[in-house]
Amino acid sequence: MKKLVSFVRIFVGVLFIISGFVKLNDPVGFSFKLQEYFAPDVLNIEVMSPFALGLAIILVIVELVLGVALIIGYYKKLTMWLLLLMIVFFTFLTFYSAYFNKVTDCGCFGDALPLTPWQSFTKDVILLVMILFLFFNLKHIKPFFTNFMRSILIFVTFIGCLGFAYYVLMHLPAIDFRAYKVGANISEGMTIPEGAPEAVFDYHWKFNINGEEKIITTQGEYPSSEGEFLGVETEVVSKGYVPPIHDFTIEKDGESYTEDYLNMPNLIVIIAYDLSKTEWNGWPAVKELTNEALKKGYTVIGLTSSGDEAVLNLTNKQNINFDFYFTDATTLKTIVRSNPGILKLNKGTIIQKKHWNDIDEIELEVLPSAKPALNLELKQRLDSIARYDQLYRPLLQETDEAKRIALAKEMGVPKEDYTGNLWKKQRMLDTSNLKVVKAILDNHGYPGKSLVGEPTNLIALEVIEHNPVQIDQYIDLFKKAAAQGEIPTTKVAVLEDKYLMMQDKEQLYGSQAQITAENGFFIWPIKDAETVNQRRKEAGFKRTIEEYVADLMGKDAKYKALKISEIKRL
Repeated sequence: MKKLVSFVRIFVGVLFIISGFVKLNDPVGFSFKLQEYFAPDVLNIEVMSPFALGLAIILVIVELVLGVALIIGYYKKLTMWLLLLMIVFFTFLTFYSAYFNKVTDCGCFGDALPLTPWQSFTKDVILLVMILFLFFNLKHIKPFFTNFMRSILIFVTFIGCLGFAYYVLMHLPAIDFRAYKVGANISEGMTIPEGAPEAVFDYHWKFNINGEEKIITTQGEYPSSEGEFLGVETEVVSKGYVPPIHDFTIEKDGESYTEDYLNMPNLIVIIAYDLSKTEWNGWPAVKELTNEALKKGYTVIGLTSSGDEAVLNLTNKQNINFDFYFTDATTLKTIVRSNPGILKLNKGTIIQKKHWNDIDEIELEVLPSAKPALNLELKQRLDSIARYDQLYRPLLQETDEAKRIALAKEMGVPKEDYTGNLWKKQRMLDTSNLKVVKAILDNHGYPGKSLVGEPTNLIALEVIEHNPVQIDQYIDLFKKAAAQGEIPTTKVAVLEDKYLMMQDKEQLYGSQAQITAENGFFIWPIKDAETVNQRRKEAGFKRTIEEYVADLMGKDAKYKALKISEIKRL
């Protein structure tokens, strides 16, 4: 009996130490798990959510200290009572989670060993039996060392736990068990291997056959039955292979940029899962790092789950020089346990991952694409102008009424302001932006990519485009900037075509079209139309005028060269 008690005692103690250490290595992650339990659809005690991190640290330190106390026999009666109370509580919690399918992973061993709800419950039941066995055989538990030495060991364990918890909170987990650890490739983590097991489902089809409800189960195919179909329920038989990373996306304005950025070399990613909870002390250091990264040739983006208003608030307060994209909050919490946190990526591979406290450890070399002349103050001014340039345009230019209503609600715009009032507000903003941009163009020349980077180099041109009476004044400056590679030639070509059309003159590149009620779409007259494709190629257009017309008007549409005199009749 003594040997069995000794074995169980050591086994349970070591298990508690391992479980406690794994969670202490990542207390922020364990606090997220506690918040899941506190949620309304689980235990419905959201009042505890603000205290989740503190509670997580206390629980894991107690768990680890109790494991040590059990092994060395420190205050064995008190230790056994505390162990029993703890395992009873967690057994109830895991049963509730498993039975009602509320939390899919208890977090018992953090990310090191994910367990399903029923596995977690089974583990806790076994531990409960073991602890009850020890509880009723307390007399066979013999302490190790002297009482003073046991007290010293417990004190050292407690202080060591506190110190370790403080270290990982101020930095990052000492051991990273997640799929986003340094050296991992995110694209590869999302890949399903060839031949991997697929999910299997049972489909329970309900039919009314001669007044009786009958259920026919198949694995997908619709069953042959003469009865009236009532409905179908789906049951998961086996989940199949789930890749380590299955929820990573980078989105902006409804478009996905995931593949673009995961294929990009030399990428710095700033992660702030919730800007309302971000640590503001970290942002000056983030700004310094990202400014340096931009000058050295890196691409810099931010990822957050917060909305545009929170992003704009942060941008204005911190004067940051990069754009934010949307990613799910849970994914961002999983990637890095810091708000903000910093990733250095190379074609999807995580090269470095740091807490904002360790931002000076991010290594930045000077790249061939470095822009030492980058004017970051000017870039920030232009980025700010861009936000106001597009403040109401998405709503004003949306033709789908349903999308327009949804967008208006999202922007907080009343229905009566959809047209006239909004256009007035946007024109006022355009006038204000124009004054600033004209001052920049007159004092700096064109702010191209070598001066403000991409895509900021397009902003001055877009502001002039929205104030087209100014095109004539700056078109030569735009052409010069395009010739120097500071802005795309195609952008200048489109702007020049637009200006010529406004002057009732023939365009050069065929980029402008018009529409009338009777004649539909037509391409505005082109000067020397027989050589337009050569000019389009030289300007960087990928399609011929014939291909452009087919894309614009339908595959059967043919390009028809018109003259100004014909346009006037139309």
